[in-house]
Amino acid sequence: MNEVQERAVEETDFSSSSHEKIYCANCANCKIVRDMHGGGNKYYLRVRCMAGKWRKKLGEEKIYKYFTVARRSIDYCDAYVPMGDPKEFIKELKKTLPIKDELYTI
Repeated sequence: MNEVQERAVEETDFSSSSHEKIYCANCANCKIVRDMHGGGNKYYLRVRCMAGKWRKKLGEEKIYKYFTVARRSIDYCDAYVPMGDPKEFIKELKKTLPIKDELYTI
């Protein structure tokens, strides 16, 4: 391998490791909230970004369903505060999250 090829391999290795996915569920700003339903004594669990980073096209806050949060990932976030090893955390989270939307009663 010549010097140019070695440099290209080093740059490729560096860029791939620095561009790992950021899973929002592994961030300290990702919080579970109650979304009240009906007469106020029933609710769904939802997840929101307390740093305000999840926005719809018109600027309204986006709130995700509790059981889908493990799929939410981005390439970069200036408010990301990791809570541990993302691979291990997401693997465990996928095992424990409910598979459908559940309605809870107070």
